[in-house]
Amino acid sequence: MIVGIGVDLVDIPRFERSLARTPRLLDRLFTPAERQLKPRSLAARYAAKEALIKALGGSEGVHWTDIEVASEPSGRPVFALTGETAATVAARGVTAMHLSLSHDAGLATAYVVAEASVMPMDASGTPAAEPTAHHTADPITDPTGDPR
Repeated sequence: MIVGIGVDLVDIPRFERSLARTPRLLDRLFTPAERQLKPRSLAARYAAKEALIKALGGSEGVHWTDIEVASEPSGRPVFALTGETAATVAARGVTAMHLSLSHDAGLATAYVVAEASVMPMDASGTPAAEPTAHHTADPITDPTGDPR
């Protein structure tokens, strides 16, 4: 069951300027292995970490350097989680995460889908309600009055 989806887009030149202006960001945002990569790859990994936080529904218990974006031998990107972040993801019932990265034309993007084998629980220990669709327009016509 999909329990979260996250997407993020990073302007690579702007990201590079941020790294040049604040070099400590490398240590705060990336693992030692990631710090060796080119800026466009770092921007994609930053987008992946942001997308993961969105897929999890927030950053509580999640730390940047506990999240490493690694590659399988095939080149497929995967998350390698450690520390409190790994514990937080497990506690939220997430059993699988799917990650897609891309960079082109000065932009880097990442898309994350989080899955759980059972419905997540709310703070009281009862199953959390599944999201419902909210319709603001009449199902026959849109707000402008045009038929759909």
